[in-house]
Amino acid sequence: MRITRIQEKSTVARYQVEGSITQQTVGELKTACEASFADHPTLLLDLSGVRFVDAAGIEELRSLTRRGTVLIGCSGFLTEMLRAHTAGEAETVGAHPQEYGQEAQLLAGLRNGEQAAFETLVRQYGGRMLATARRMLKTDPDAHDAVQEAFLSAFRAIDQFTGTAKLSTWLHRIVVNTALMKLRSRRRRPEESIEDLLPRFDEQGEWINAPAGWETPSEILLQRQETRALVRQCIARLPDTYRTILLLRDIEELDSAEVASALGITANAVKIRLHRARQALRTVLEQELTATARATPSPPAFSPSSS
Repeated sequence: MRITRIQEKSTVARYQVEGSITQQTVGELKTACEASFADHPTLLLDLSGVRFVDAAGIEELRSLTRRGTVLIGCSGFLTEMLRAHTAGEAETVGAHPQEYGQEAQLLAGLRNGEQAAFETLVRQYGGRMLATARRMLKTDPDAHDAVQEAFLSAFRAIDQFTGTAKLSTWLHRIVVNTALMKLRSRRRRPEESIEDLLPRFDEQGEWINAPAGWETPSEILLQRQETRALVRQCIARLPDTYRTILLLRDIEELDSAEVASALGITANAVKIRLHRARQALRTVLEQELTATARATPSPPAFSPSSS
């Protein structure tokens, strides 16, 4: 397999892939793409020179598309292989034909350079993209910058978007990649310790500081609007390293392999950090929910009115 860098812009990189993408060569493709993701939120892969792809190759291409990569030059056979492996998403599209038709119409307008189509794209997807960027970056200025950069990347690559994933999925992955790039630029700062938020045990294996309970069941608290906001606030209090892992796995729903690939760490490291992040989040939530429960006045005792 041969991988050639054709062009590179500030937010979009393009590679041409030739030969066979198999279990033996898929590592080369992954390495090349990871190097690109470090500096570019959007990657175009020209697969017109690919002669054969096995199951491992298809899985890697699917993983790349979930991260925002655009596949171009796909043969009919390769397109069908990719569609066959995205049956769940195809069923979703098929279940909402009106939504699919509107998306196809929007794509046509975008490819024709229609200003109204670009405005619709921003209006329809900008809010969700901004919410994602805010979760990851915490500050509004950084979140707005990330969304602007993500839309710029999408506009530049829209002619190459093949529709192997839903438009919303593609945009979501682009903004996640853009936010990750911004987070990587912060890594020079000293990382805040998470140890104080992790459970501690004595030599007998008992809790040193057992978590306090609260009277209101947690499942009821979590159904309340104010509690959902509290959960988001608690996640935001975690150090970036652990907050990012928690967001990517539990909120953005990437799998461990995708998170490992996005962050440049091993899947095992992702699992360890995720476990610690969840423990830390539970500690913070227990503290906050206990305080909330204690501050909530109990309902008055029932007493029958005198006749």
